[in-house]
Amino acid sequence: MAHDGLIVIDKPAGPTSHDVVQRVRKALGVRRVGHGGTLDPDATGVLLVAAGQATRFFPFLSREGKVYEGRIRLGFATDTHDASGRPISEECPGLPGRDDLSLAMKAFEGDILQTPPRFSAKKIAGTPGYKLARADREFTLEPAAVTIARFILRDYRPPFVDFEAACSAGTYIRSLAHDLGQRLGCGGHLAALRRRSVGPYDLAQAVPLAVFEETAQRGHAARLILPLEQLLPDAPTAIVRPEAEVRVRNGLPIGPDHLSSPFPELARAGAASGLARLFSSDGKLIALARPTVDGAGLHPFLVIS
Repeated sequence: MAHDGLIVIDKPAGPTSHDVVQRVRKALGVRRVGHGGTLDPDATGVLLVAAGQATRFFPFLSREGKVYEGRIRLGFATDTHDASGRPISEECPGLPGRDDLSLAMKAFEGDILQTPPRFSAKKIAGTPGYKLARADREFTLEPAAVTIARFILRDYRPPFVDFEAACSAGTYIRSLAHDLGQRLGCGGHLAALRRRSVGPYDLAQAVPLAVFEETAQRGHAARLILPLEQLLPDAPTAIVRPEAEVRVRNGLPIGPDHLSSPFPELARAGAASGLARLFSSDGKLIALARPTVDGAGLHPFLVIS
């Protein structure tokens, strides 16, 4: 049985994101499985795992914003920016008050430059940073532009800060925790993290990894896989006339006359960067398309086989 679609896994603490992929691959009995938006081993929550042709959607799924909740431990920094690392500063005797903490967190909201942790999968000349860091190699990671939509204090019981953060793809919450400690002058690191959502996919849709494995073992994995037709729900849709489907499958441009639905409004808000989803008359997703150069038609570029 073909498994093409997205599994929204509620990742447990312990396994790496790659471990999750391996377990899903084994449960489904298929090789073509991947994940988007790495979660550290100690982190939990939403991890998008794609199977079959859904893996081709990762360039678009990876752009989705994310929402987290977690805990920061103030008082000292670590080399990994989280609780698994070695302290790199002495315990700070003085911690900020709630008002100063809230102001410091607010200062990170908006467009900022953020330096990834040394212990991360960020590559330097093709080698992940964590491998260089474990070998005590000297290297420099360049800061990257990210957007922090909100960084909110939920509870403060010194030295622990409970927070919520909404951010763009590419943001490291470990770096956010570390940088907050630096700004406050007391040091800090990430103590716990749970991802609540990736784009439109949230914990309400997520299935615990063990439950997915048990369901797959009983032969009912398809119940927990979002089909291709449900991916990129913010992208507008168009229905292709039956006689024009061959054009789409050959990657040829189509115009309004080839559609049995109105031409999609690709410029509207939330239109997934100018993408449109092309459906057959019987409701099957057959391609993703971009506007033609003149904007009068659609050019299929990802055709579902």
